[in-house]
Amino acid sequence: MKLERKTIADLKKVAYVGDNYLDGPPRALVVNHQGLGAPEFRKGPGIEEYLWQKAGALVLFPYSHPWGWMNREARAFVDELIADTFRLYGLGPEIPIIAAGGSMGGCSALLQARYSRHPVVGCLAIYPVCDTAYHFTERPDLPRTMFLAFGGYEGTFEEALAEQSPLAQAEQMPDIPYCLIHGDADKAVGKEMHSDKFVRRLRDLGRKVDYLEVPGYGHEGWSNQRVVLDKIVGFVTSLIPQLFPRHG
Repeated sequence: MKLERKTIADLKKVAYVGDNYLDGPPRALVVNHQGLGAPEFRKGPGIEEYLWQKAGALVLFPYSHPWGWMNREARAFVDELIADTFRLYGLGPEIPIIAAGGSMGGCSALLQARYSRHPVVGCLAIYPVCDTAYHFTERPDLPRTMFLAFGGYEGTFEEALAEQSPLAQAEQMPDIPYCLIHGDADKAVGKEMHSDKFVRRLRDLGRKVDYLEVPGYGHEGWSNQRVVLDKIVGFVTSLIPQLFPRHG
């Protein structure tokens, strides 16, 4: 069943939409995905979202299943929200879509790039889960979330994990710019088992990948480091059409 969202107010019941800080009509849509267990009802933008908005991007933060792992249900929900956003804000087909997120949200952004019926022009993944099958064994709190997310799939659980794994899906990832950021002290999502492996695989496949490795930083609490913030903001804003085209 698809619940029709007839107004922007209806859309904002199921997603945070950052339209308050735009200085003109949206020139891009950034879909920013939540991390594992995120329960909050957003009341305002994070600093990076604010800066994306000031550069001309409308930010959409879907309130998808907090244990959803961008499963089939979550993917369909996000696709619906994108379609609703384009319709309700009167966006034309020339408006680019950018996928972004951190941790499970980074995995979700990569899976959006892989599966969405709305093609994306770039993907930002911050300390992302890339090998979902390995991550199932990485921490004791994770299996329950994945059993819930993928328990209704036909076939084997291993097949479900592969469907939801950016690393397993690398050959099918679109040929777009990617930016991954990961700290080498991350104990929640190990850099060497996730981003390192995924970046190598994408580069072997000829994809364009910008990879920022952050020494000494773990899974949280470092996004305000200037070099990281500059990368997060700069990658996304580089994909937003300029208000005045450059010449020369």
